[in-house]
Parts: sequence; structure tokens; C-alpha cells
Amino acid sequence: MTPYLAQRRDELIRTYRDGLLQDVIPFWLKHGLDRRHGGIHTALGRRGELLDSDKSVWFQGRAAWTFANLYNTVEPRPEWLEAALSCADFLHDRCADLTGKLHFTVTAEGDPLRMRRYVFSECFAAIAYGAVHHATGQAKWKERAVAAFDLFLKFNREPGHIPPKTSPETRPMKGLSPLMMTLVTAQDLREDLGDVVVRGRTLTQWAAAAIAEIGRDFVKPDLRAVMEVVGPNGEIYDHFDGRLLNPGHSIEAAWFILREARRSGDEAMKRLGLDMLDYMWERGWDREHGGILYFTDLYGKPIQEYWHFMKFWWPHNEAIIATLLAHLMTGDAKYAEMHRQVHDWSYAHFPDKEHGEWYGYLDRQGRPTTELKGNMWKGPFHMPRQKLLCWQMLEGAR
Repeated sequence: MTPYLAQRRDELIRTYRDGLLQDVIPFWLKHGLDRRHGGIHTALGRRGELLDSDKSVWFQGRAAWTFANLYNTVEPRPEWLEAALSCADFLHDRCADLTGKLHFTVTAEGDPLRMRRYVFSECFAAIAYGAVHHATGQAKWKERAVAAFDLFLKFNREPGHIPPKTSPETRPMKGLSPLMMTLVTAQDLREDLGDVVVRGRTLTQWAAAAIAEIGRDFVKPDLRAVMEVVGPNGEIYDHFDGRLLNPGHSIEAAWFILREARRSGDEAMKRLGLDMLDYMWERGWDREHGGILYFTDLYGKPIQEYWHFMKFWWPHNEAIIATLLAHLMTGDAKYAEMHRQVHDWSYAHFPDKEHGEWYGYLDRQGRPTTELKGNMWKGPFHMPRQKLLCWQMLEGAR
């Protein structure tokens, strides 16, 4: 055991385990579940009060996965399975259009409100259905999980299904997000379904292909950066969108890759994940105030997004996972120090010690800018995943 873990392991386990089981999950079970229509509300105020009854479709899948994964890996508590089934049933029964594509937002009853151009709700549906299959053994959930991932792959790999963000004739671009989602969805599905074949590839092959493309086209060792968007062959566009870096997002991708390397023993893959973490920590960690900046510019130029200096909850969740995993995989004291920094800063600034859960949005100095505990993007996913994975990793670090 490394000196860092010898000193802090028990304390960190208590922080992650107790925060998950005694704070975050009870908050969402009490305040979020819609016991009338099914599914979950995420637009909650500081005390858990409902601010808007419209529902995030992302979070029907994300929450279902969270609750089912707890049931599968921690303890088979009936209330966790009940919550997972409520969200998964609502998602499947009420949130798709006639083509099967999922909406982005619906009403409390499940009537459609907004359909977005991108196809990520399907990934969250896939992992939700896979985890529910693991919990229940019912074949229909496995079929739905495979179908949801198949639909995501279809929309992202076959031209013409999704309108391009910019004119491909003028400036063809591709993004990091679809590759990250391919990778992590394949990983999570494999945990619950085994290494099944979807669209002619095993889940492990889909994960490997996504990692290869990320490493080839998005990681720039000469610039020590991970790009958010590039040209078709990894070209850098010297424009606002082309230069924009999202350190937390790239750090999240880094731990997805490290997790795959840990499973496979692939040293080149491990080096790629560590490099990505190193590059984007250097670019994202706020040396003046602490915490992770939301956006930075590739060349240090001004950024047009006015919230670029803010500290959002989820990049800190992802960095806590990534730095701990890197330390466990390498024993390197550098990653222990990075983990200490981001853990201590996050747990000093984000938690609401009076009413529970975390604030989602802080200013650069670490002060809450809103009392929201949830909205269309924040709910029971990033933080419970961070607490659960870190608790599990530390339990295994003997």
C-alpha cells in the first residue's frame, strides 16, 4: 500500500461510502422519485423542493443505472430496484418517438417536449436496461439494452441520421463525445450483459476502436492537449470551437481508458490514459483558486463562453476518479497529490452541509452561484458514480 493510501484510505472510504449511502442516495429517493407517474424529477432546490416537473430523459436512464448498479454491486435493497424499475419503465414506455429515438425532455406525464440533435439518451438507456437485466434476469431488458446501443451506433456511424452541427462542405468536424460514449457504454454494458456482439463487433472491440480513434485524432502530445472537436483526420481548427478545451471532459475520457487498460493489461493504452490526465490537469487545474476550470483555450486566447472560469460539480467528480485510479495503477506519488488536491477542494466547497447533496455550480473562488441541487443535467449520476467507484477501488486496495 502506498504512503498516501496508508494515511488516508480509511478516511476516504468513509467519506465516499457514507456520503453515497447516507446522503446522496437518500436525498434522491426522498425528493426525486415521481411516485405518481413514474420516473424521476431532477429540477430540485436546495431542500429538495420541486422547481419544475418537466423531466430530463437523460436522467431516466442515468438514475435507473445508478439505482440498479447499487442493487447489483452493493446490496440488493428492494427500494433501489423499485426506483430503477420506475425510471427504466418510464423511459421505455414514455420517452421515445415513433422512430425509437429518445426525446431530451418530456412532461411529468411523459408527453414530448424537446428532441435534440445528438443521440446520447440512448446510451444512458442502454446501460440502464443492462443493469436492470442484471438485477432481474428478465430477457426483455437485455434485448432493450442491445437495441438502444445499436440505435446509438446507427445514428452516429451512418451518415444522414443526424444533421451536422456545421456545414461539412465548409468545415467538416467530429467530436470527442460520441467516442467517449461508445467507450463507456460498451464498458458498462459488458459488466451486465457479458461481451455481446452489437453491429458485428463485441463490446470489447467497440471500446478498443473508440480508444484508438481518440488516441490517433484527439490527443496532441506536441501541444499536451486533448481536443474536443477536430477535423476528420484530427486537424485543428484555429477558431473558437476548434480551440475550446474542456479539461473535465477529457479527464473523464482518461479514466475510461485507464479502466480498460486495467482490465486488459495493455501498457500502451495505460500510457495514453495517463498522458491525457496529465495534459488536461495541467490545463484545467486553477493554480490561483483551486478547482478545475470549465473551459480553457488551446493557445491561451480569450474564450467566448462566459462561464469558462466556473467550477461545475461533474468535472471534479471525474477528476477524483481519474486521479485515484491513476495512483492505484502506478503507485506514483504525483497522482496521489493530484487526488488529494481535487478531493480536498471539492469536499470543502461543493457539499451542502445543512441540507445534503452538492451544489452544482460554483464561481471561480468556490462560492455557490445557485441553490439548485438538480436540473436537466445534474441528478443522481456523476457524484454517486464517483463515490461508488472510489469506495470500491479503495476497498480493493489492500
